Amino acid sequence: MGLCHGKPIENRQPQSETSIIHDGNDPVSNSQTRKSSNFPFYSPSPLPSLFKNSPANSSVSSTPLRIFKRPFPPPSPAKHIRALLARRHGSIKPNEASIPEGSECELGLDKNFGFSKHFGAHYELGEEVGRGHFGYTCSAKAKKGSLKGQDVAVKVIPKSKMTTVIAIEDVRREVKILRALTGHKNLVQSYDAYEDDDNVYVVMELCKGGELLDRILSRGGKYSEDDAKAVMVQILSVVAFCHLQGVVHRDLKPENFLFVSKDENSTLKAIDFGLSDYVKPDERLNDIVGSAYYVAPEVLHRSYGTEADMWSIGVIAYILLCGSRPFWARTESGIFRAVLKADPSFDEAPWPALSSDARDFVKRLLNKDFRKRLTAAQALSHPWLADYQDVKVPTDMIVYKLVKAYICSSSLRKSALAALAKTLTVPQLAYLRDQFMQLGPNKSGFISMQNFKTGIVKNSTDAMKDSRVTDYVHMISSIQYRKLDFEEFCAAAISVHQLEGMETWEQHARRAYELFEKDGNRPIMIEELASELGLSPSVPVHVVLQDWIRHSDGKLSFLGFVRLLHGVSSRSFQKA
Repeated sequence: MGLCHGKPIENRQPQSETSIIHDGNDPVSNSQTRKSSNFPFYSPSPLPSLFKNSPANSSVSSTPLRIFKRPFPPPSPAKHIRALLARRHGSIKPNEASIPEGSECELGLDKNFGFSKHFGAHYELGEEVGRGHFGYTCSAKAKKGSLKGQDVAVKVIPKSKMTTVIAIEDVRREVKILRALTGHKNLVQSYDAYEDDDNVYVVMELCKGGELLDRILSRGGKYSEDDAKAVMVQILSVVAFCHLQGVVHRDLKPENFLFVSKDENSTLKAIDFGLSDYVKPDERLNDIVGSAYYVAPEVLHRSYGTEADMWSIGVIAYILLCGSRPFWARTESGIFRAVLKADPSFDEAPWPALSSDARDFVKRLLNKDFRKRLTAAQALSHPWLADYQDVKVPTDMIVYKLVKAYICSSSLRKSALAALAKTLTVPQLAYLRDQFMQLGPNKSGFISMQNFKTGIVKNSTDAMKDSRVTDYVHMISSIQYRKLDFEEFCAAAISVHQLEGMETWEQHARRAYELFEKDGNRPIMIEELASELGLSPSVPVHVVLQDWIRHSDGKLSFLGFVRLLHGVSSRSFQKA
């Protein structure tokens, strides 16, 4: 079976997906070679070029086939990830050599969390209802307090398994994040945390409806489009909320979503924030965590942000709609290679029978280039979900990043972006209108940079402070710039990379260039263009910019226009 054809969801395996097991000799089918675009400028994924030394990169062709009866398996990220997880959680065997990551020795570790030590006085522990990698969950009944008589869930984390500083910090951060985010209707509610000499006890809402994975299996492996929409809206709603707070979950999968009750229309709740972390909008994480089937390519390359969660949601959506995994192999190493190299199949049943909007929705989440992937807020605004009831699109942090980049751009690039904004479709404009209105424009229809600060305060939690998102927003609000009306806001908040990931990108760019020719294009010298772009004297501008300008009239060429839209820097030219 080719890796790009997925595999139907089968009966559940007792072993965990997150634990990276052995490196096998699984065959890897030749994934379809991605065709280079005939488009004058195509921005490829940065992953292969930026992370040449990544443990995820492998090469099968280098094996000397004529010497060995069968080729050696290609270098796999599985061993590397297994070692990272082992170091993180202190499960390295005594005879295994390793590179230390912080304190690895249990001797002298401070396992006192400062939680209340009277768990037994407040709760009576019941039977086990679930088990994870580093703990287990039991039902319990409250003996006293505001929850007296109420059934709850208690996650029990043995301190004996906390053998590294990192493992202890993971538990501390999980409790902190749960406390900060509690209140969203699609996130399991956290009530309290306790500890004794042996365990940490995290008291949470008890969800009795079972896992999303179980419900998928009970439906024969897949959902109808309408039922899938109901699930996706709830998942995207809670993930958009987390991302706005600067929290990335890092282990989104059907097993980590529970239904409150057995009712068919029960509310869905996200659980297990044990691998979650804070991430600032302009920073990247580099530790490799997650579950093999749902891990994003950039996680394997050790440079990622909230976009990694969106990839995982794309995998869940793919499974919901067709009953198969988009990437499959017999071993974890094979799965990783499929994630990096293979394209999911949309040719086999039931995909041809599904709506074009459903296919586009999943494809735009499973784009290997994280820059072209939809954000959670954008996914909620996608045409596939636009007509679904009760869809509330939250503030999207990508708007803040794009506006910041726009303000720092040259006047020429701003003119180019203004032309591109005029080509946007009704759904794209609806998303931007929603984001604009959440910033609170005045009666004249303008927003100031201060609006970016006040627009975020109403959604702020302690997690937003811990992730330093608040600091980032304060920095943006302090920038001196004129007030923006909706037209300029669209130019500022447009993502060129995301547009480029759409099948209609070339039409957008061609139409925008026509508009630019009428209103913004003018004769320009190479030296002036270099100055507009802020290029340093070390860049050989006559070499790198010669095809940006038409020789016939000295105006910006179409190629130059498209490159200008993406934004350039001296560093990008030096890399080229």
